Amino acid sequence: MVTCLGDLEATCLALLEGRSGVAPLRLGDPGKLGVTHGYEIQDGRPGSRPRLAGDWLADCVAEALRDAGVDPARRRVAVVVGTGLRELRGVEQWHADGTPLHLTQLHFREAVRAAVPEVTEVHTIANACAASGYALALGADILELGDADVVVAAGCDTMTESMLTVIGKVTDGTSDMVRPFDEDRPGVLLGEGAAAVVLERPEDVPEGRPTLGVLRGVGLTCDAYHETAPDRAGIVAAMRQAHEYAGTSPDDIGLVVAHGTSTGLNDPTEGAALLEVFGPDGPPVTAVKGAIGHTSGGSALMSVLVALTAMRAGTVPPVVGLRSPMPEAEKLGLVRGAPLRARPRLAQVDAFGFGGVNAVTIVEASDD
Repeated sequence: MVTCLGDLEATCLALLEGRSGVAPLRLGDPGKLGVTHGYEIQDGRPGSRPRLAGDWLADCVAEALRDAGVDPARRRVAVVVGTGLRELRGVEQWHADGTPLHLTQLHFREAVRAAVPEVTEVHTIANACAASGYALALGADILELGDADVVVAAGCDTMTESMLTVIGKVTDGTSDMVRPFDEDRPGVLLGEGAAAVVLERPEDVPEGRPTLGVLRGVGLTCDAYHETAPDRAGIVAAMRQAHEYAGTSPDDIGLVVAHGTSTGLNDPTEGAALLEVFGPDGPPVTAVKGAIGHTSGGSALMSVLVALTAMRAGTVPPVVGLRSPMPEAEKLGLVRGAPLRARPRLAQVDAFGFGGVNAVTIVEASDD
């Protein structure tokens, strides 16, 4: 994983310390965009190169396969990439100043195969902010059907002036930080980066090889309730479907990593959905966007990695940026101010996108 705070280890450490990667925006003209801050990756790439999410993605996919000890030359490896914007930033640079861009770069096949040429297939799913949750679900189906021996589920997005303009148009005033579930939440800000995990059937994992955890199930709904506004019923349906597929009940869940966008509609809707499913005595709830921003297509998978790391470490990070919980979230078990010492076995991870595209993931802690 790579975010504005660094790799997975660095990002989780910052979350535990309550640090945020927000900074004054470098991309575009803040006065025209209506956005002054963001969660950008400072990677020092030459300005003559298009700023492509595929570069981060390729690094994450290759590293995930190395960490898992999987040789794609010896096994059938499929890659499923979830994204919200694909390579829109590259298109913007091409349009603005003629920065070279090939049509093949708009799909992530070329980027992935440049790093791992032996993979058998690369799929791109453009499912808004739930995209990498959908990638997990499709990856599990590919394994279940026997169409691959190993699947890399991934997600990525980079910041674009087009999306920043949208944020600037729909936010009242200007936001200096994402504050999930806060009474005075100022609105969402964009982040960027990529994440990747390797999926294997349990019986195919060599004895003694450590694993991050177990994917128990992913609930998917596409309620098409509104172009941008979330629907509580659609979100609840995704949560209940996730538990049905995972063979779990709400009482089994020891941690929720919420979507938590800091927006006027998402946070109260998600809060109400969580209360409907879990009741007022539900599990601890945290969220990561105050630290890394809204990473669009990669956000679901990044939250999954944070959940698995927290369960392994026995420490749940607080909701960075949260000061005073909004009334709709006061009955949630929000982790505030400091990390929570806990060792849950099961976690629920929420991800919701425009158009009612929802993905809710249930993961189990590993015994390794």
